[in-house]
Amino acid sequence: MERESFEDHEVADLLNRYFVAIKVDREERPDVDHLYMAFCQALTGSGGWPLNLIMTPEKKPFFAGTYFPKTERYGRPGLMELLEQVGTLWKTNEVKLRQSGDQIVAAVHSQRTVPKKSTPLSSPLPNDLTSKDGGGPTSVAFQTWSEQLIDKAYQYLAQSFDVRYGGFGQAPKFPTPHTLTFLLRYAQDHPKGKAQEMVRKTLDGMAEGGIYDHVGFGFARYSTDEKWLVPHFEKMLYDNALLSLAYLESYQVDHHPQDAQVAKEIFTYVLRDMTSPEGGFYSAEDADAEGVEGKFHVWTPEEIETLLGKDTAAMYCAVYDITSEGNFEGKNIPNLLLGTLRKVARDNPLDMANVLQALESARQTLFAAREKRIHPHKDDKILTAWNGLMISALAKGAQVLGLDTYLEAAEKAASFVLTHLQRSDGRLLARYREGDAAYTGYLDDYAFFISGLLELYSASGKPQYLQTALRLQEEQERLFLDEEGGGYYLTGSDAEELIFRPKESYDGATPAGNSISALNLLKLARLTGDERWERKAEQQLLAFRNVLEEHPSGYTAFLQALQFALHPSQELILAGSLDAIQLTEMRQTFFSTFRPYASLLYQEGSLAEIVSWIKDYPLETGHVTAYLCQNYTCQRPVQQIEEFKILLKNL
Repeated sequence: MERESFEDHEVADLLNRYFVAIKVDREERPDVDHLYMAFCQALTGSGGWPLNLIMTPEKKPFFAGTYFPKTERYGRPGLMELLEQVGTLWKTNEVKLRQSGDQIVAAVHSQRTVPKKSTPLSSPLPNDLTSKDGGGPTSVAFQTWSEQLIDKAYQYLAQSFDVRYGGFGQAPKFPTPHTLTFLLRYAQDHPKGKAQEMVRKTLDGMAEGGIYDHVGFGFARYSTDEKWLVPHFEKMLYDNALLSLAYLESYQVDHHPQDAQVAKEIFTYVLRDMTSPEGGFYSAEDADAEGVEGKFHVWTPEEIETLLGKDTAAMYCAVYDITSEGNFEGKNIPNLLLGTLRKVARDNPLDMANVLQALESARQTLFAAREKRIHPHKDDKILTAWNGLMISALAKGAQVLGLDTYLEAAEKAASFVLTHLQRSDGRLLARYREGDAAYTGYLDDYAFFISGLLELYSASGKPQYLQTALRLQEEQERLFLDEEGGGYYLTGSDAEELIFRPKESYDGATPAGNSISALNLLKLARLTGDERWERKAEQQLLAFRNVLEEHPSGYTAFLQALQFALHPSQELILAGSLDAIQLTEMRQTFFSTFRPYASLLYQEGSLAEIVSWIKDYPLETGHVTAYLCQNYTCQRPVQQIEEFKILLKNL
């Protein structure tokens, strides 16, 4: 629609004759997008983008739809005809359109408003979650209810799993990394199931497919086909952050070298192409270049032969499915779906290591040539929420891969947010671009950035990250908490007043802020020992019980908070200098294995000002000392790395 209509003078003239035209960046204003998407779904039965609404001056919509061609085509109404009809109707029967808007607003508002006090958090559920044995995450009823939800979600995912290509459902296929990380946790708790196989198949399929950029790295937004071959070439920061987390956690599980390699390559892409000079991360890269989708990314055999020479080109084309017929509109998206790498290695006089080295040299040559092409447009907005996700990913990368480069990048990005996207009173802002920070931060900004700070604390041991996370969580409680219905609103109490205040719980392309908040609260409770955070976590877990029961597989990020709550507390305390070699070795050993329910604290510096009980775990005899505790019971302290490894193994 942008090319067909919104850049068209004829459409502009018609729009300006009857309407005030407003274009909304849904990433800058997720509150507006969320609100009016609800109206579109109510009016049409479906939603999507582009989202088009016509509303009264009071912003009450009376018409909604998604795509409209400029003029009528293939039975679709044309935008020109639609605008003319509505403009005329407004002149002749404005009262009727206003009444329609009032009725629609009333209907949607009634559907989305939580009945006040009708089902308070303390009331019994069908499973009687909050009675008999005290209720909450420690109660038998709560555990039974949670396990049933988790199992139900797994069963649905198993039924919709594509056993041939990986992923879930039919084309188009979206990565939804939080579904994979949910399944990794499920597999750990249910090792005889198929969860681990589902994750492995999906991660391999995506990494081999054209959805992954085999020349410049990074993942595209989604695959238009079931095989992961043909992407929508747009690259989003949030996808690459969440996918790198999934590959890193998978690497912790089975130490598949390809998982670590993909995570490293994603970080290479982000730090090379998506990082501002000050350290913040840009939002996205377009699918189009020179007005043609995918033009920047595709190749012909002739182009590759010119760049690589005949012999190397023949090997590269055989491995990456580059043919004269092409796999995308007569050209080629490099991919590894045919599995020809080992065959090429067998047929080549070089051994596998040399073949891989030759392919990497070829990739670098192709990348250098591709850099000379006209690049897709880069969306250089810096969003607090998405930066929080990337900070989490890089901090996790530092933990799992032991590379300080990732920790430095994560710390620099956190500093950028706190410097450029925080008001003098501490209020987070949502968007920064070219020196301008704007829009009071949304729930996702707080939840995702707090999560990033907690991962930064785990990776670095610097108490200021935990301290800042606690301060921001306090502010989130003050600004976003729904004290009547539970959970958090998308917008703060100080935000622009909309028709009604939106609240999101569904885990879509990104996890919902409410899902990440549930996990943040649980982590803060275990890190600090503060019962207040535990009570808030319990309230958050129970607040969305009705929607969870309806469709649990749509809330896989939220279910990870339930999984965390169900497991006994596990804490590792490392006492000693953060620079000590022995502490670094113990930390790397701890992170080398998948421990999704464990917390790491460092008895060093000013942490005792935040976590009072940490003083009970001192440095002994001047050597780094490790304390491992589970379910509030601690093992004897150890100082030797071999003893530490035995302790972890027995956990």
